[in-house]
Amino acid sequence: MPSSRILPRCFALILGAVLGSAAAAQEPAAAPPASRAVAPSREERYAPAANIAKVSLERVFPNLKLVRPIQMLQAPGEAGGIVFIVEQPGRVLLADLTQDSATETTVALDIRERVNDSGNEEGLLSIAFHPDFPKRRELYIYYTAAEPRRSILSRFAVGADGRTVDPSSEEILLTQSQPYSNHNGGTCLFGPDGFLYLSLGDGGAANDPHGNGQNPQTFLSKVLRIDVNGNSSGKAYAIPKDNPFVSDASYLPEIWATGTRNIWRMQFDRKTGDLWAGDVGQNRYEEIDLVKKGANYGWNAREGFHAFGRERPSDGAAVVFTEPLIEHPRREGVSITGGFVCRDPKLPSLEGVYLYADFGYGTIWGARLMGEKCTKPELLSKHPSTLLTSFAEMNDASLYVIGFDGGQEQRNPGSIWKIAVHP
Repeated sequence: MPSSRILPRCFALILGAVLGSAAAAQEPAAAPPASRAVAPSREERYAPAANIAKVSLERVFPNLKLVRPIQMLQAPGEAGGIVFIVEQPGRVLLADLTQDSATETTVALDIRERVNDSGNEEGLLSIAFHPDFPKRRELYIYYTAAEPRRSILSRFAVGADGRTVDPSSEEILLTQSQPYSNHNGGTCLFGPDGFLYLSLGDGGAANDPHGNGQNPQTFLSKVLRIDVNGNSSGKAYAIPKDNPFVSDASYLPEIWATGTRNIWRMQFDRKTGDLWAGDVGQNRYEEIDLVKKGANYGWNAREGFHAFGRERPSDGAAVVFTEPLIEHPRREGVSITGGFVCRDPKLPSLEGVYLYADFGYGTIWGARLMGEKCTKPELLSKHPSTLLTSFAEMNDASLYVIGFDGGQEQRNPGSIWKIAVHP
């Protein structure tokens, strides 16, 4: 991750997305022309503010010593308080929300010896249970490795106890070479359609030097969609027949959406099925997107609602870019952390509010989707001493936020907080 105060958009902590063994082309693809159209004003791009309730954070597990925690989730069907906590160096821990005074955790999986977390945005970045768990006791894991530097999506077997994961059971599904240590993206998850979605960053450095954003022959700078229940053409997965580019040989068939810079956290709205994502910007703008089938979000021709860099010469028909829902200039955010749409029945005043954060400033924002536009984003909470790395949604729809305390140095301690409405 980048510095909590300076970072020219180099966060993503990780993945911002991901992989692809189908060799990513390293030569820059011809970039489409960048539009010189004037960006819409703040009034034009948003619906009126929604007067969203302010939120407060209640510390949980205050006695646990967590090392760079970046994710917390429950297994499908879990009705109690058992949660899986992901540490960036390469461990998955077990804890119980009903045992808040606990001082120790149980290790569900430790793969630190195969995880490369030497870079701030490298490490164990995301896990997801098979949606048919526990019928299919499978855990999917996205992490970075070294020699050569690469991102990996793997499947692991979960034991009959539903708690422990067999490290020897790893089956690698995808591998994507990474030219640099940053912009690795960071989310693998299953959609309501049962398919696995994976976000991948643009490969790193600045300005997308290899042209991955608009290159349809690489997984970098993309959101992928695969069927882990099948296999095809020598791959350990199948390609969904309704993927947008399955009939276009110029695109890799796994691609669901393109032109993202470095998505750090994306999640489905459990009510509507919309896929929300926080895409980390470079020097000027952070953005929130709705990830849609076949959409192109414009990197590196666009950053937020604006053209990025010099205007490019037209090479035929201009590409149609999908604009973000929300944009934050640098004074409001330096590294976006995507969140969740609140559907917690215990928080009715936040119903339908998309909660997200800025990693560097420790701020939590909220907005509601009103038709095609979001309401003007509202600042709901400030926590400048905590770097907010992720949100978490439990099976009962309660929401949590995860952070690093005091800075982002390697092996930095972390904390977990439950989201509540400010009294």
